[in-house]
Amino acid sequence: MVITWYGQSCFKLQAGDLVGVIDPYGKENGLTPPRFRADFALVTHNHSDHNNIESLPENPFLVPGPGEYETKGVYIRGIETYHDKQNGKERGMNTVYIIEMEGIKICHLGDFGEGKLRDETVEQIGDVDVLMIPVGGKFTIDAEEASQVVSQIDPRMVIPMHYKISGLKVALDTVDVFLKEMGMKTLEAEEKLVIKKKDLPEEGLRVVVLKTS
Repeated sequence: MVITWYGQSCFKLQAGDLVGVIDPYGKENGLTPPRFRADFALVTHNHSDHNNIESLPENPFLVPGPGEYETKGVYIRGIETYHDKQNGKERGMNTVYIIEMEGIKICHLGDFGEGKLRDETVEQIGDVDVLMIPVGGKFTIDAEEASQVVSQIDPRMVIPMHYKISGLKVALDTVDVFLKEMGMKTLEAEEKLVIKKKDLPEEGLRVVVLKTS
């Protein structure tokens, strides 16, 4: 599997010719919207920097929120959470997605904003190989809260997302704030993550910082 990050919460998942996209964004945030072909598309919530399905060519299989889905051998489960600490009163709802693809279990937290995961949400998420987690604060959990959520889920790998990058109009914290909370020094960003089930770390936690495509 090849995982590519496009900024904010947008990722491309590719396994051979099979392509998925999570949270494609519009141009309002200052970044160039992704326009690659996708077989399936996941939307964590209906904000313009997460739901720009119109920019994608063809018509991907759309996963719009909570529930269970299956397409082309990919199993997807959406778990309802809140976008804020006020039970959705400020920013509405958010969907956490579990994606099982090529034997790898990915958890994408979307714009999770509850501060910490409820016990029932942790139970629903279960074991995770790769966790995609917002760390920039303001509209989501911040770096300190993100480090605590990582401890709650205990994944094998973590990919931070939704933080300050060049061109982004939204004022968010940098990824270095999160790395410091995790007790790490600055990591060199990688172009993409190429991973197979057998490559997942057996012990410890690997944090991967990705460049934007």
